Amino acid sequence: MDKKKNISMAVIKRLPKYYRYLQELKNNDVDRISSKELSEKIGFTASQIRQDLNCFGDFGQQGYGYNVKELYDQIKNILGLKKEYNTIIIGAGNIGQAIANYINFQKIGFTLTSIFDINPKLFGLKIRDIEISDIDTLDSFLKKHTVDIAIICVPSKNAQSICEVIVKNGVKGIWNFAPIDLNTPENVIVENVHLSESLLTLSCLLNGDI
Repeated sequence: MDKKKNISMAVIKRLPKYYRYLQELKNNDVDRISSKELSEKIGFTASQIRQDLNCFGDFGQQGYGYNVKELYDQIKNILGLKKEYNTIIIGAGNIGQAIANYINFQKIGFTLTSIFDINPKLFGLKIRDIEISDIDTLDSFLKKHTVDIAIICVPSKNAQSICEVIVKNGVKGIWNFAPIDLNTPENVIVENVHLSESLLTLSCLLNGDI
C-alpha cells in the first residue's frame, strides 16, 4: 500500500480504462495480449502501458505479453474490487435517480443501501427496491449502519453541511456531484464529478484555438 501512495494520480485514473478493456478481452476469450496490441485497442502508447503497469508489479513477459485473465484480476484487486462497498445517495433528483438506476455499480460491488432527499413528495418512493428517506434521518441512519461511500447529488448550498454530517459519522469516501469543492479532513477521500467543468473542457477543445 505504501508503494501505491507514491503512484501519480494520472496513472490511477488510467486504471479503470485498463480494467474495462481487459474485461472485454477476457469475455471474448482472449488469453494473452502484447502491449502493442493493447495500445491499438486502448489508445495509450505501448511504452505508456508498460510504464503504468510496472508501477504495480511485473505482469508481462518479454516475447509473450500479458496474460489477460491474470492482468485483469490484478487490476481488479488494485482497484479495490475484491470487496463490497456499502453506498448511499443523498439527493434523489435527476442525477441521484440516474445513479440509483445504474445496475452495473451493484455488479462490481457497490451496494446501494439507502437514498435520502429533502422533498416530502419523494419520501417512501422506491428506486430498485430502495426507499427514499427523509434527509433528516441521515444522521441516525449513519450511526446505525456502516457506510463506505456517500454519493452527494444535492445543490451546492447544501453540499458542505451534508458533507459534515457524513464525515462526522465516519464515512471515508465521498463521490461528489455537487458543483462545489468540499472541505474535508485528510483521511476522507473525495472524488469530484463537476459536470459543467467537463462540458466546458469539451467546449474549449471544440473552439479550436488550442
